[in-house]
Amino acid sequence: MNYFTISAPAEASFVEKRSEFIGYIAPVKTNDEAVDFVNSIKAKHRKAKHNVYAYILRQDNISRYSDDGEPQGTAGVPVLDVLQKRGLTDICVVVTRYFGGILLGGGGLVRAYSHAATLACEAAHTMNMCLCHRLTITSNYGMYGKISYLLPNFDTITVNSDFADEVTLEILVLTEKMDALVKELTEVTNGSAKIVDKGELFEDFSSVQK
Repeated sequence: MNYFTISAPAEASFVEKRSEFIGYIAPVKTNDEAVDFVNSIKAKHRKAKHNVYAYILRQDNISRYSDDGEPQGTAGVPVLDVLQKRGLTDICVVVTRYFGGILLGGGGLVRAYSHAATLACEAAHTMNMCLCHRLTITSNYGMYGKISYLLPNFDTITVNSDFADEVTLEILVLTEKMDALVKELTEVTNGSAKIVDKGELFEDFSSVQK
């Protein structure tokens, strides 16, 4: 149920035989957002020879690309291929090329656009978006040690901690591990902990050590 995307826009560039390739990447959720991002890069680089793009969306399972004047199959498809091989979605990449006067040939173009897309992906922070539940756990201070010892066993992420008259923890737990966690929490606290499920959602679990 998980998917991979990025947290924020990023960019990277390199020069190949005097042609400059600039890769831009951004998170997008809809076709309109993807088109807007592509148009923003085109507006930024009106003098560029080509603004090649590819994007993949979870919504309606959309994937699109454009060679933007490069020979068919040498630009947009390689960019899309990089995204697919990395398993990225809700993502748009635009590669801007300033032509340097030296032809690269079909194979050279494929390698250059693939490299630009790869550099853009590597410049961004990849998020592992997993289906999870947000739980609040409220207990007395006597049980806090047992609870905090237990949580790492279930790869939870603590979102917030409130130490007032009682301890209240707000955590994220993977959906497939929630029932087992609730059972363990109930057992170690002898049913004294109050556990509230605030709903299911996708959140980034890339920081959780496996």
